[in-house]
Amino acid sequence: MTVLDSAPVRTTTPPDIVCTVLEQQRHGRPVGRDRYTISEVAGCTGLSVHTLRWYERIGLMPHVDRSHTGQRRYTDRDLDWLDLVGRLRLTGMPVADMVRYARLVREGEHTMAEREELLTAHREDVQKRIAELRSTLEVLDYKIDIYADARRRAEAAAEGALKH
Repeated sequence: MTVLDSAPVRTTTPPDIVCTVLEQQRHGRPVGRDRYTISEVAGCTGLSVHTLRWYERIGLMPHVDRSHTGQRRYTDRDLDWLDLVGRLRLTGMPVADMVRYARLVREGEHTMAEREELLTAHREDVQKRIAELRSTLEVLDYKIDIYADARRRAEAAAEGALKH
């Protein structure tokens, strides 16, 4: 079974499962803290400091608080947002669409229908890509089976030749 085979086919994920996933991710964060430097966030997320600054500059990252010395201070909420952005990136969402989504979120609840539309359209694209990947995986499996069968036949023939 592959990851694609085990991918859920549900159209929605129950909120309790989403919350559980977020809580599990938070376990890697220091306990009792809700302020992180940019280097700590880079280490926690795997994103470079340059990428984090770029996300801010293009409007993908909401306003990040600053310390009295001007250093960025990220919160758990910022890390949750970065997790979502990372997941959108993994699905292949274009940066422009992610920036648009971030802008809609900042604009407030009156944009919920537009956000739903954006994510629904992207979800349909992701489902098409998954179907293409499944089809490609079937071709790979077919080719692997051909080579495995040929290898087994050659091994059996070699064993048979050794016995005679």
